[in-house]
Amino acid sequence: MKVLETKLKDCYIIEPRVFEDKRGYFFESFNTKQFQELTHFKNTFIQDNESFSTKGVLRGLHYQTGEHAQSKLVRVIKGKVLDVAVDLRKNSKTFGEYVSVELSEDNKKQLLVPRGFAHGFVVLSDTAIFSYKCDNYYNKASEAGIIFNDKDLNIDWQLPQEELLVSDKDSILPAFKNAVIE
Repeated sequence: MKVLETKLKDCYIIEPRVFEDKRGYFFESFNTKQFQELTHFKNTFIQDNESFSTKGVLRGLHYQTGEHAQSKLVRVIKGKVLDVAVDLRKNSKTFGEYVSVELSEDNKKQLLVPRGFAHGFVVLSDTAIFSYKCDNYYNKASEAGIIFNDKDLNIDWQLPQEELLVSDKDSILPAFKNAVIE
């Protein structure tokens, strides 16, 4: 596995070592010991989630607050997405900045989104199966978010806004400057 630093501290792109031949491919998608050695991430992932979406579906920007904050290790099993992590750590040099990375079934990249970050993705292929590990359980009372088209963040989602499919709940999230940030 190869770990690539992003401009956001503690947010890493993970590139697994893939073995391919005429039969197909094999790769180790997660190895706790190696992952912790290479990223210095010490939390334990306790929950796996999966979603299916069609082209243009935008999920985010979501995060959990307080003791229910979550780190996520995200990847795409089928299809292609643009994945985005926004640094919400007030004492961080990159507070309010974001990183985006294309995750796909072909490149098999993963993104480690640490606690203190908002996260979202948009589906770029016809369909996508998105998978992620969490290091804390979901708590409805602690859920928070930022509107996907926030003017201050100015995220390039790579699709025209009229092609985006956003849930009613996500379409009324607050702007970055009004978000609940600890």
